[in-house]
Amino acid sequence: MSITGQLYSVLFKKNYAMLATVFGAGFAFEMGFNTGMNKLWDYHNRGRQWKDIRHKYVEAAEEEDE
Repeated sequence: MSITGQLYSVLFKKNYAMLATVFGAGFAFEMGFNTGMNKLWDYHNRGRQWKDIRHKYVEAAEEEDE
């Protein structure tokens, strides 16, 4: 039996196995895509996001309070 035949019999022959495969693959794709897009967004907006400039404003506010 070839590798494709084995994959078919394990992953797609039964309805519940096919559904589990499709949902699992969809979940894995979503997680990978979201992680990749977040990294791309952070790369292109480096230095302009709150997490990058927060230290400038938090320190200035603490100095003003004293």
